[in-house]
Amino acid sequence: MRVGIPAETRPAERRVACVPDTVRTLLGAGLAVDVQSGAGTHAHAADAAYRAAGAQVVGHDPVGEVEVVLSVQPLEIAQARRLRAGDVTISFLSPSNELDLVRVLAERGVTSFSLDLLPRVTRAQGADALSSQALVAGYRAVLVAAERLPRFLPMFTTAAGTVPPAKVLVLGAGVAGLQAIATARRLGAVVEAYDVRAAAAEEVRSLGARFVELPLETQQGVYAAEQSETFLERQRELIAERVAASDVVITTAAIPGRAAPVLVTTDMLKAMAPGSVVVDLAAESGGNCAASVAGEEVWVGEVLVHGARNMPSGMPVHASKLYARNAANLLMMMAKDGVVEPDLTDEVLAGCCLTHAGEVRHEPTRGLL
Repeated sequence: MRVGIPAETRPAERRVACVPDTVRTLLGAGLAVDVQSGAGTHAHAADAAYRAAGAQVVGHDPVGEVEVVLSVQPLEIAQARRLRAGDVTISFLSPSNELDLVRVLAERGVTSFSLDLLPRVTRAQGADALSSQALVAGYRAVLVAAERLPRFLPMFTTAAGTVPPAKVLVLGAGVAGLQAIATARRLGAVVEAYDVRAAAAEEVRSLGARFVELPLETQQGVYAAEQSETFLERQRELIAERVAASDVVITTAAIPGRAAPVLVTTDMLKAMAPGSVVVDLAAESGGNCAASVAGEEVWVGEVLVHGARNMPSGMPVHASKLYARNAANLLMMMAKDGVVEPDLTDEVLAGCCLTHAGEVRHEPTRGLL
């Protein structure tokens, strides 16, 4: 069976779903690989490198001519209409935002897998693209903030006097938040962080940051759950002082499939020092900051709010390598002797399967349709 890698067409997407290293993985499973010419350009993966790895580089979009399609962003509807019954796709599908595409995939009898639906179980960690891309986003967020902050992040002692370090507050200590903490610390900032999960405190402190303790009920478990508006209102009241004292605030609290909780209000922004910067990694799902607009920078008084959009795409080389490995690992769960046959009794494959045999298998998406 053949695996096709089309060039990404969504605006500002610079990643690619397969790199030369993962071509070798797919070939080792008995699969053939067709890569659209130029697909890896932004990730500095040249056509010659794909050929050297054993892929066939084609001058057109291979969708509709191969049995398996790997992409980062969802396919365009016109591409999906070229798919045949039984074809397999793997991508970030974001089904709640792509209902027309989901309809086409179901009508065409396509077996589609969405990496943003992957079950959070140990056996699925190698395919966890949400986490790998969050790591890139957390690192990138600090660089974006540092570039826009009109002051140093580290402390300097000079003949002209001492420059104190910047204060960075990270809200949400998941993968993106922890990477933001580590990066800000490496750059010399004084960092503190808050997360509703009790387990996050030890992880934050292990990175040399201060954990902000609030007199609120904490959550158990690895992943944060949605909170009531009453809880969020109280949380905002308590965190306002820490926001006001910070030079940089990085917000990372997102709940897959739901609107991001508002953690930073306009009044909080007005209380920050002139020149302060907020980077909102949840801007695409509504934003943790009330002023956020995805893909735009907004000034609230003299405070800059950066609404992040597709932050991992800003570092396409390593973001692509990580994503390609995740996608290949998921595909390896269903490939044997050159044939891709998804076993939908497998909890990992069943959990992230969106459409199969003409049906929408993901219940929340089926409800929206």
